[in-house]
Amino acid sequence: GPGLLRALVTHRPDVAVVDVRLPPTFTDEGIRAAIEARAQVPGLPILVLSQYVEQLYARELLSDRAGGVGYMLKDRVSDVTQFVEAVRRVAGGRTAMDPEVISQLLA
Repeated sequence: GPGLLRALVTHRPDVAVVDVRLPPTFTDEGIRAAIEARAQVPGLPILVLSQYVEQLYARELLSDRAGGVGYMLKDRVSDVTQFVEAVRRVAGGRTAMDPEVISQLLA
């Protein structure tokens, strides 16, 4: 998590694909690093991958409305066309949301 945050802020990639769970605890280091990186670099394009919807973090990630952002469930990554389209959308400054994420956020 801390290494990811430093890398995102320093290198400012065209798009970052980030897993919610990263070492050392494999809980929420990835999503926390993504949210903090977007706070430090507004509009930094980030596509988050997760096994399930982390509603609180998903809402926080989406709430700043600056630049490209996405949230996909990992089981959708195997659909390469859908995954590549999500990466392109986020890199282009748009939003890419998994339909299941939208459904759970609205429920």
